Amino acid sequence: EVQLQASGGGLVQPGGSLRLSCATSGFTFDDYAIGWFRQAPGKERERISCISSYDGSTSYADSVKGRFTSTKINAKNTVYLQMNSLQPEDTAVYYCATDLNPILVSTTPNYWGKGTLVTVSS
Repeated sequence: EVQLQASGGGLVQPGGSLRLSCATSGFTFDDYAIGWFRQAPGKERERISCISSYDGSTSYADSVKGRFTSTKINAKNTVYLQMNSLQPEDTAVYYCATDLNPILVSTTPNYWGKGTLVTVSS
């Protein structure tokens, strides 16, 4: 079965950094796009990045562009999200997901993992 598990969250001060990991199994990792999402209490779920399996290109939401970087290591079936210059508004539960689509991840993906909490506070 398709499984995705985000990890690496924690408490960080404003301006700090964290790296999240998304470990996957149950599908051919190299063939499909993986996306990162986040949701804060009282806010709508936000798609913050998508990395394509076709050419490795990555897109980002304006809210994180220039601060977050998503990469993948095919040999580990793992996608990473490097988060820099974190701000309190980045506080949310972060998830990874896929549609088993080579190019993109929709705003309503078919396959999700349990999220990891990131808290940005002084």
